[in-house]
Amino acid sequence: MRKTIVWFRQDLRLADNPALHAASRRGAVVPVYILDEDPAGHGVRAPGGASRWWLHHSLTRLGEALGGLALLRGDPETLLAGLAEQTGADAVHWNRCYEPGAIARDTAIKTALGDAGLEIKSFNGALLHEPWEVKTQGGAPYKVFTPYWRAARELEVADPLPAPKPRIALPDGIGEALEAWALLPVSPNWAEGWEAHWTPGETGAHGRLKAFLDSGLKGYGTKRDRPDLPHVSRLSPHLHHGEISPRQIWWATHRRTDRDESLTKDAEKFLSEVGWREFSYNLLFHFPDLPEKNLRDQFDGYPWRTSEADLKAWRTGMTGYPMVDAGMRELWATGYMHNRVRMIAASFLIKHLRLHWREGEAWFWDTLVDADLANNSASWQWVAGSGADAAPYFRIFNPMTQGTKFDPDGDYVRRWCPELAGLPDAHIHAPFEAPADMLSRAGVRLGETYPAPIVDHKQAREAALAGYETIKG
Repeated sequence: MRKTIVWFRQDLRLADNPALHAASRRGAVVPVYILDEDPAGHGVRAPGGASRWWLHHSLTRLGEALGGLALLRGDPETLLAGLAEQTGADAVHWNRCYEPGAIARDTAIKTALGDAGLEIKSFNGALLHEPWEVKTQGGAPYKVFTPYWRAARELEVADPLPAPKPRIALPDGIGEALEAWALLPVSPNWAEGWEAHWTPGETGAHGRLKAFLDSGLKGYGTKRDRPDLPHVSRLSPHLHHGEISPRQIWWATHRRTDRDESLTKDAEKFLSEVGWREFSYNLLFHFPDLPEKNLRDQFDGYPWRTSEADLKAWRTGMTGYPMVDAGMRELWATGYMHNRVRMIAASFLIKHLRLHWREGEAWFWDTLVDADLANNSASWQWVAGSGADAAPYFRIFNPMTQGTKFDPDGDYVRRWCPELAGLPDAHIHAPFEAPADMLSRAGVRLGETYPAPIVDHKQAREAALAGYETIKG
């Protein structure tokens, strides 16, 4: 019987898994997940703390669904070669990753294992379209989202593959226990209670998609920017870890609109957000320095500040601006932040505090359960104005007006900043502008129960614009 090693990475599912599907048709399957002990040495960024929490639970579910999963730790090339020899496998399959370090690593492994006589095949299990498939008429990569998505929409999206029933061939006692990897936080367990917010794994991903299509899709086009309302999919961590594929989301959404045409506009807006993820991967593939360097090099000369105190206040949700603080506290408490609030919080770090976008990108990488190198890098550079299709440098979100517009009743702020709950709606987003007697009645003491603003909005805006003036030429 032919045996094929399936190397799982960011594709922790059975259905619509091209590598697993092809291996199952070929013969028996040797499923393996490898924890790279030296990712930096391979040019790969190690997962952050929140992603490690998610990975633990997702690997548990995957092993249960497969009926067996080898967990190995060390150098992937060495371990795959050894596993092939130990099991008698004559082929290795995997689904492609698109981070620059992963591409280089996988290319080297493909060459080495191929030279050793193994049949190596890789597949697209993560994107609607490969990054090299969507290009301008001149053959260049797109740098603006709208024409990119227009071109991508003209390409056919393949049907999802069914879940196979693989014959698992794993020797007894192979690999380690998942607990030995210590992916979960202890002393302290800063992820305590996250199970109430998330259900990692393939079953959880499809349950989340169904719930969104049933109750969140209607109104998505106009309400997705409201963090106080349940009109976002929260599928991003499931997508990043590959518990569900974009093709499955694509076709499930279209099936829903086929049954109810009134949802078409909402569905188009939702799928365009899937398109932004595709666009981000397109950028990362063609511009591999995106996580470290400004795509628009004129921003290399921007006069950034450094302030550990301001950075700490931002990270901990203690800036004195409720919409920013609510978002940062939601992030710490749940491993997630609503997308509109991400933009507000990111803009505040970059344009109010004038701290480098890489500081924010690094914090999000460690604290988001959906931390994704392509999305994270492209979105932070978008806010900074230094990336592709970027927001203009002079677009500086006013956190008070953003709060009033997108959290009009103050429900989101009251949930995450409960010390402000007694303030009326008119002042919930700017407690520092409330009369003293109103603050007193609400039990708010600025600088004590809730911080005074760490920076003045008007002065910060002027300083940011002055900084951008120095690099406009």
